[in-house]
Amino acid sequence: MPAGRSFHVFYAGRLLFRPRCALNDVTQKNSRDAPHAVVVDDDALILMDATSILEDAGFQVLEAMNVAQALDVLERHHPKVQLLFTDVQMPGGQDGFDLARQTAERWPHIAVVVASGRAAPRPGDLPQGATFISKPFSAEIVRQHVRDSMPDEKQPNMLKE
Repeated sequence: MPAGRSFHVFYAGRLLFRPRCALNDVTQKNSRDAPHAVVVDDDALILMDATSILEDAGFQVLEAMNVAQALDVLERHHPKVQLLFTDVQMPGGQDGFDLARQTAERWPHIAVVVASGRAAPRPGDLPQGATFISKPFSAEIVRQHVRDSMPDEKQPNMLKE
């Protein structure tokens, strides 16, 4: 492809590749005053789908592809972040359950939703107040779990509609 050109890939009506300056940049779809969410998944297609669902619900979304990246994003942006949406199985020494517990311990104001198509939570895997979604998930299931895990006053207005 000649220099200066870009391309977009669509799948089932969703944009699957969109140029970004850096992986962890805040998306520009919603106001910077909107609640922030961190989405973590090592599968790029699922990461983009979850990002799109949460953007449509009114969140500014920050993305990460593993626990180390997610902790870095949370460390830098935790005052603005209201939601962590994470996969369980990812590369590296820690998984999404570890990330969920660390997030709840370090930043208790952040609601946690964990999703997996392979691993189901055992007792002690999820922090108190966290919810679990089995993959594959629909946009409505994600929105319902987010509503259930977040206090009304912290939810974006679009999620309440």
